Amino acid sequence: MKITSTSCICPVLVCLCFVQRCYGTSHHSSIKVTRNQTKHIEGETEVHHRPKRGWVWNQFFVLEEHMGPDPQYVGKLHSNSDKGDGSVKYILTGEGAGTIFIIDDTTGDIHSTKSLDREQKTHYVLHAQAIDRRTNKPLEPESEFIIKVQDINDNAPKFTDGPYIVTVPEMSDMGTSVLQVTATDADDPTYGNSARVVYSILQGQPYFSVDPKTGVIRTALHNMDREAREHYSVVIQAKDMAGQVGGLSGSTTVNITLTDVNDNPPRFPQKHYQLYVPESAQVGSAVGKIKANDADTGSNADMTYSIINGDGVGMFSISTDKDTREGILSLRKPLNYEKKKSYTLNIEGANTHLDFRFSHLGPFKDATMLKIIVGDVDEPPLFSMPSYVMEVNENAKVGTTVGTVLAQDPDSANRVVRYFIDYNAEEDRFFNIDANTGTIKTTKVLDREETPWYNITVSASENDNPALLSHVTVGIRVLDVNDNPPVLAREYDIVVCENSKPGQVIHTISATDKDDFANGPRFNFFLDEHLPVNPNFTLKDNEAAAAPSPSRSVPARETGACGPAVQKPSCRRLA
Repeated sequence: MKITSTSCICPVLVCLCFVQRCYGTSHHSSIKVTRNQTKHIEGETEVHHRPKRGWVWNQFFVLEEHMGPDPQYVGKLHSNSDKGDGSVKYILTGEGAGTIFIIDDTTGDIHSTKSLDREQKTHYVLHAQAIDRRTNKPLEPESEFIIKVQDINDNAPKFTDGPYIVTVPEMSDMGTSVLQVTATDADDPTYGNSARVVYSILQGQPYFSVDPKTGVIRTALHNMDREAREHYSVVIQAKDMAGQVGGLSGSTTVNITLTDVNDNPPRFPQKHYQLYVPESAQVGSAVGKIKANDADTGSNADMTYSIINGDGVGMFSISTDKDTREGILSLRKPLNYEKKKSYTLNIEGANTHLDFRFSHLGPFKDATMLKIIVGDVDEPPLFSMPSYVMEVNENAKVGTTVGTVLAQDPDSANRVVRYFIDYNAEEDRFFNIDANTGTIKTTKVLDREETPWYNITVSASENDNPALLSHVTVGIRVLDVNDNPPVLAREYDIVVCENSKPGQVIHTISATDKDDFANGPRFNFFLDEHLPVNPNFTLKDNEAAAAPSPSRSVPARETGACGPAVQKPSCRRLA
């Protein structure tokens, strides 16, 4: 290309673009270059100045996901130096040159040989050059241009976080927000409606709704009751192309569970109950259970039980099992079938955690009547006394009656009672008992001085049920009789001084008796009449002596005893 002095036209490589939009329209743009101006395509402003040598480019577009049998036409490179004689060679370098994009080096036509994905790569940067085939010298400076991948609606909206699990309180107001879901669309949000998503509900009506623009799910009914239905599976759809026909869609599932609130009072299944309790039940033991049902769960179903009235208020108490929510009935006092055969209790069950929003649903408590039937139990015989004390004289004849015990059947049947004495195998048996009358008699002669007290155990059983026993302790005191003579407390060896004066006390003697105090002291002392009398000594009974000591010895003084001499005496032992 020659440049004359009268011409200021620079050689220009013109890019003829093949533009494709999302609806498949294509445009071939040709550029006419005149002196001193650069023409921009598609409404770009005209700039009037002397351009530098170089290329003037318009952006190329290539439609993504092209599936045609022939390569997709992208655009055309052209230099104003090209006279159409084939002397100009066009060269393409850069991203995808020679693999994705090929150029006809004679015509400058660019084609795309592969199907492209905008979501993987949005554009390619390439370089164009025009050279003289004969000299292999560049006719234009190398210039950079961009081929942009044009978006089509080839991606459906996706919910990346689903499926969802969410809860909402039962009885919530209509329109209560449950969850906001969001779908993403990989298509170009800046071009057309390919990425413009609209939400709709496919499953879950009429219970829930979804905002088409924001994806916020809300309750759509008043008073949704967990006790009627607890779980809901809601399917939400997101559709691109602003929801128009032909748009792509994706869906997700939202599993919604209604959480419990205390909107149900406790209720006893029956208004009257009956409970059997044997009279043998132990005080403090649990004798029965009762339960009120509550349709709520967790703490909303917690309750306490109480006895509000009835003739058994003092006989029974009730507590609450926190795990089973049952009322545990316990016995406070012993039962006696023969005295009272039944009791009546009015029992109340009341919630402990109230929600005042639902107080209009009624009192959150309920009451029922419980009748307790006391069961007759075959009880062992009952002795008339908790223990017995009896007396019998020692040396009494074998078979002497000591006393009688009495036991009766406390049951209404009043069965015949039999008695017997519990003996250890090695124990001597001094007593027996009449099995029918309970009379205790001696089987051996008793000696108080050997055994003053006996403790025996008498058992009683019903004649028809010998295994049912009761026991009582019988203490038998052996009474003393005067069957032991007094004896001197010890052997006496008396020494008397030969110079003792008449009337002087030379010794005091004492005696003991094995018998009881009533049959022992006081003692009378005297000399044996069958022995010769010694005129030198006398024995005097000390009648004025003090009361006997615990050893039951009584002092006696012998008349004529002598006291200690002033001088050393000359003494001799009495024979």
